[in-house]
Amino acid sequence: MLLWMVALLFVPCVGKVVWLSPQAQPYLVFEGDILILQCRGRKNAALSQVKFYRDEKLLHFSKDNQPLFLGTATANSSGRYNCTGRVKYARNTDSWDSGTAMVQVQEWFLPPVLTALPSHELCKGSPVTLRCQTKLHSQKSAWRLLFSFHKEGRTLQNRSRHPELHIPAAKEGDAGLYWCKASPKGGQVQKRSPQLELRVWAPVSRPLLTLRPTSLVVGEEVELLCEVQRGSPPILYSFHLNGDILRNHVAPHGGPASCLFRVMSEQHAGNYSCEAGNRVSRETSEPVTLSVDDPQVLSGPTSSNWLVPWLPASLLAMTVIAAALLGYFRPWRKNGPLPAQNLPSAPVEEQHQLYVNVHRQNENSEGVIYSEIHTIPREHEGHFCHLCGETPTAQQ
Repeated sequence: MLLWMVALLFVPCVGKVVWLSPQAQPYLVFEGDILILQCRGRKNAALSQVKFYRDEKLLHFSKDNQPLFLGTATANSSGRYNCTGRVKYARNTDSWDSGTAMVQVQEWFLPPVLTALPSHELCKGSPVTLRCQTKLHSQKSAWRLLFSFHKEGRTLQNRSRHPELHIPAAKEGDAGLYWCKASPKGGQVQKRSPQLELRVWAPVSRPLLTLRPTSLVVGEEVELLCEVQRGSPPILYSFHLNGDILRNHVAPHGGPASCLFRVMSEQHAGNYSCEAGNRVSRETSEPVTLSVDDPQVLSGPTSSNWLVPWLPASLLAMTVIAAALLGYFRPWRKNGPLPAQNLPSAPVEEQHQLYVNVHRQNENSEGVIYSEIHTIPREHEGHFCHLCGETPTAQQ
């Protein structure tokens, strides 16, 4: 006896039963329905050694043709199904194939998507609304969905008719991963949205710049340390010298930033500052002055240092000169005292010595010529200066 029919029995959660023959058109089955496969022969002929196939792959073997329970239908349940079995006649047993029946599983509603209005990135204190969006199948439009909101393992709103969750003033603690769930009231289907990261940006505080050290010489190293007390990461730091940017640094998880470099010239002296910023704000530190000295100037001798090594030599030279002069004049003074001089009658306080000369005439003569020149004020111009000596030779 020919196996005429393969019956695929679907028992949805609403109690719907669908009979399919090998020539039947595809039937719509909704996710969440209970799916059972039943292989039947014509006129309920007894079948044995029944095998169930999906897309030509063996699913199950039943020796006495028991129904195959596939559980709750999902999108993965769609495919081409068929079965084979044996029919026992009075004298022999035949094997037959049912043919193929198409099964298409329809979504009850689309997977939900969680969105944030006006944006998933917002400033601290700003309001935000989380919305769980989905759409029912046209044949399920009469059903009502319930929505739940969750954040990092915590349930914020459970099975509510409202598809939105409102946060009036976002705090830094509100930042994190959110998702929502949608399910029909009384249904077996539940779908979860992808995660949405909500970012609450706190503005950066004014950074503090520290220089170590603040005074150095060319060739030494200086460290610039810039830090903010508050601000959502990542934080972008930039270092400046007299308004010109020197270097940038990104702190992906917050914290301070440092800049270490070697001072190569006096041009590195000046006012240093740093700037810190994130997605919502930017602040600049107070300037800090760095002084740079030339090491050659610092190591060179000062005026007092120059005098110290030359002072003994100067004193020695003066001593030698004084001794030479004393030795030169000493023999002449032994010849006798200076002769008396008849000076002009002008007052002593009005006479000014202008020139003194000592001259020895020759080696054999003991005569020595002494001469002086004085200036006399105009009122005593009638007087004149005499040239006197032991041996007069000339008149000055």
